[in-house]
Amino acid sequence: MTTTTPTDTARLRAAVDFVREQDTAALLALLLPGLDALEQRSLADRCRFSHAAVLVFPATANELASQLARCGLDADTAARPSVVVRERLAARHGRSPAQLDVRILHPAVAGPQGERRSVEVFALTVPPGSELTPIAAHERARQHEAHLAFEVERPDPLVLHGMRALLARHGAAADGGGYNPHEDGTVFYFTAPADSKAGYGRVELYAPGDHRDVLAAHLDEHRLLQPAEMLLRLMTGAWTTQALAAFAELRAPDAMDTRTATSPTALADAVDAQPEHLARLLRYLAMLDVVSEGRDGFRLTPLGALLRADNPGSVRPLALMYGGPFYRSFGALAHTVRSGEVAFEHLHGENHFDHFARDPELAELFDQSMAASSRMFEPLTRHPVVTAAAEAPSAATVVDVAGGNGELLGRLLTAHPRLRGVLLERPHAVEAARRSLDAAGCGARCTYRAGDFADVPSGGDVYVLSRILHDWDDDRCREILRHCARVMHDDADLLVVERILPADGTPSLATAWDLHMMCNVGGRERRADHYARLLTDAGLALVDHVPLPLDGSVLHARRAVPRPGGTSSASMP
Repeated sequence: MTTTTPTDTARLRAAVDFVREQDTAALLALLLPGLDALEQRSLADRCRFSHAAVLVFPATANELASQLARCGLDADTAARPSVVVRERLAARHGRSPAQLDVRILHPAVAGPQGERRSVEVFALTVPPGSELTPIAAHERARQHEAHLAFEVERPDPLVLHGMRALLARHGAAADGGGYNPHEDGTVFYFTAPADSKAGYGRVELYAPGDHRDVLAAHLDEHRLLQPAEMLLRLMTGAWTTQALAAFAELRAPDAMDTRTATSPTALADAVDAQPEHLARLLRYLAMLDVVSEGRDGFRLTPLGALLRADNPGSVRPLALMYGGPFYRSFGALAHTVRSGEVAFEHLHGENHFDHFARDPELAELFDQSMAASSRMFEPLTRHPVVTAAAEAPSAATVVDVAGGNGELLGRLLTAHPRLRGVLLERPHAVEAARRSLDAAGCGARCTYRAGDFADVPSGGDVYVLSRILHDWDDDRCREILRHCARVMHDDADLLVVERILPADGTPSLATAWDLHMMCNVGGRERRADHYARLLTDAGLALVDHVPLPLDGSVLHARRAVPRPGGTSSASMP
């Protein structure tokens, strides 16, 4: 069977029709079918569908103008030199870029709601009989440069890194890119995921301005598609963990800022380190975009600023925990896989909860590291169960079971001044939680209970188990859930915050944390249907589950069978 390659005009007209019809959010869902609702909204809030691209090969400039006019496009659209596509063609066909005068045009096209869009036309003039004719035939048949493009609004390095990571998590692979000084814009190309339904094999993120620092990392990922180099870089992941932990342990981020460069010598004096050795650490961190290097020294990037102790979103405790106690136990991962024994217990002779409880400094670091992931909690304050409790006629009570230092409970009470709270924790953690909630201004609405899971108090309206069940095996989880079910009245709700393993193997932080839980506490992450079975075994029913940031989820459960005669829904005194 012979297939006919579409003409340049036909391909151009198809691109125009596509651009006119597409909605940004709907197109993102087609392009990345694995996106959950929060991820889709996050992308749609940061970028807009801007154009579809096509590479054409007119014989003359007049022929290109005629093609544009036949497709309803402005034939007088200005053209600028291409840099990125010219170099990609040169590399693919073994030519000098100087032989390939590729031009870029952006004739305007209106979207379905009148949005400002365009068709990006790459044009390489190929007269009849030109030595470039084989290139034109090859490119028309394979459509290497056809792609969808999303323009990033208000780009900064942190946003660009986050968007690149999100695309990669859903199967889009780095596929080159570049900076075009003629239009002062940076492009990041990706191959579309295998399950994409958008009809285009490639996707572009376009960021106005010069973002070559972020582009360097993107191009490195593209080169890493070479298997041996990729594997070698994966093997050095432990070095990254230790570099970040050392940077945090030295408190070097606290002696730097994002505006003013600091010389390695001055920084070494401030943190009591050797200047030459510190400079070598900083060069490695610059490669990770944690710091940036200039003529006057190094400064923090927005990414590195998250390691400052005074940053409201600081992840410094996580860096110290992952580079310290948990790093050492991961060294015995093979022992856990071979024997089934928890690596942490193998190294320390006791479980991590008892070990941390006997060391106040370590216990405090662990509580701080848990709080450092608190961005996961942000949407919880708007969960329908929480808002319904906050709007109830009488003051409702939230019971945070094993609530750590009160970070989550404090967020809920701060967002809803009519709610009251109860925090259940082991004795050593209660005082830390009391201080934290007092500092947040909601301590007067809190009650504190020192105890274990068997001491879950009755009378609450909303019970919360945040990142608790993944610490335990199934039998212990059933026991914990039964303690909750036993004291819940018929109208009470249970919210379970965990990372849920994807059912289809989609890349997720939950998969990494599953290994972490196995190695350090003997627990595990689970799929949603697994949690549903555990809830059922405890007399509870899963109502729904919705996504949270950092690959988290909140599962909502209620009593499966009402108590005989019903129960009061009065709040706890």
